[in-house]
Amino acid sequence: MDAHELTPEQKALQTHELLNQNYKRLTLDTSRRTPMHELISTMLSHRTTHKDEEKAYDTMLERFGDWEGVMNADVDELADAIQTTRYPGQKAPQIQQTLRLIKEERGEMNIDFLKDMPVDEAMAWLTKLPGVGLKTATLLLLFNFKKPVMPVDTHVFRVSQRVGIIGAKVTANKAHDILLQMLPEDPVELFNFHIHMLRHGQKICTWYTPKCEECVLSHICNYYQDVRAKGIDKAA
Repeated sequence: MDAHELTPEQKALQTHELLNQNYKRLTLDTSRRTPMHELISTMLSHRTTHKDEEKAYDTMLERFGDWEGVMNADVDELADAIQTTRYPGQKAPQIQQTLRLIKEERGEMNIDFLKDMPVDEAMAWLTKLPGVGLKTATLLLLFNFKKPVMPVDTHVFRVSQRVGIIGAKVTANKAHDILLQMLPEDPVELFNFHIHMLRHGQKICTWYTPKCEECVLSHICNYYQDVRAKGIDKAA
């Protein structure tokens, strides 16, 4: 079947099935990080490698001790502590403002209450925090509280557009809702889709030189049929 004969919904489900077969299927372990760790680490991760994000997080807590220490630190010293991330001068005050809002509203540095909050309310609460967008909020709610949400990072977004699951004019924010509507409303399924698409984008469907010859999705992929198979792109 030609890639263009499949509906976006069919492509989403086939992509999910093929990547489940190609990569190891995962369980959703919510003990990986505490919710506060997940929140602040995800804020640090914007346009930053995982290695540099972890280094920044560890340096920050080693230098300031705990969330109270981070909140009350000199903002320039905090920016220095997280300098392995991109835009530390922007992230440092956002992290401090976020911690202050949590402390003021909850009385402690703890966001475990989100577990019992409906998804829409939890999303609204998180996205009012400085520097917390849909990606950060959905990652936290899925990874820590098993909420049925669909995080869309740059890899999930790129692979989805190339395959033809979402259109070329769809924004990353809108993609969260579109993909969620196409996939099973099951946190474990959504988690596997997110992680597998991320890995596929990192290893195979890379930004500049996608390895289409190694891709299990090439037969349903618009990019492959419209560009690579015709030798149009530079990587062909």
